[in-house]
Amino acid sequence: MPINIPDKLPAIEQLKKENIFAIGTSRAFKQDIRPIRLAVLNLMPLKITTETDLVRVLSNSPLQVELDLISLKSHTSKNTPVEHIREFYTDFDQIKSHKYDGLIITGAPVELLEFEEVTYWQELTEIFDWARTHVTSSMFICWSAQAALYHYYGVPKYTLDKKMFGAFEHKVNDPLNPLFRGFDDLFYAPHSRHTGIRREEIEKVPELTILSESDDAGVYAMLAREGREIFITGHSEYAPETLDNEYKRDKAKNLPIEIPQNYYRDNNPDKSPVVRWRSHANLLFSNWLNYFVYQVTPFNIDSID
Repeated sequence: MPINIPDKLPAIEQLKKENIFAIGTSRAFKQDIRPIRLAVLNLMPLKITTETDLVRVLSNSPLQVELDLISLKSHTSKNTPVEHIREFYTDFDQIKSHKYDGLIITGAPVELLEFEEVTYWQELTEIFDWARTHVTSSMFICWSAQAALYHYYGVPKYTLDKKMFGAFEHKVNDPLNPLFRGFDDLFYAPHSRHTGIRREEIEKVPELTILSESDDAGVYAMLAREGREIFITGHSEYAPETLDNEYKRDKAKNLPIEIPQNYYRDNNPDKSPVVRWRSHANLLFSNWLNYFVYQVTPFNIDSID
């Protein structure tokens, strides 16, 4: 089944070129099934790029997915046209009475700030609390995973000596967990962050289970409340060229940045990237949708509690 997104969302045309199955709202109405309702709080600066990345990985599922994009009153995006936000995004205040089968909260370029210093922290924590009673399963990505771990469980983040940047090898700690069903013993996932969390801090919290980690990038995936909360420290949803764009952007600004690890052919930034994570990214999101959303969410969405 396809993912159901607004008819004019820019992601549709890009994904059609990639042979991704996405349909508009008007066509989806003709299909007589209850779609999975997902809310996405997109905190990334290049919102159209992130929308496309997420739709790409969410579309590889036999489920019809209905997507609501959420914006914050306390934050105004400087890198996305205001017309795009007005047309496709809805303020949290307008949807907080609704129930959702799933919620995704993205990363954000504020990781070097203390959580309480982030201008929209109060509104974000309100959404964290709302999700516990209005969403079947929530997935937190990169900075939002750190923020949610801090808010829910008091797990601190730490500034790294240098940016964690590249596509790193990971292992699956619990091959029987449905989130990693079908995964190989080792898989790759991109990371792009200046902060991290420490295994020993997670181990202090009995509610948290570490599902996957990397010798180089540290803990990658955690689970809490039997899967109602999933924390992912990397960016499996990234498109092939995203790390390349970040590297060249920072080089052009004369910022301290190293070549992303395990990324370019022959480790040469003049050559194209080697995509090592696409199949596992698709499997990660389809497993989440199937086993932690669709299989456990009530048919009557208002019954979520």
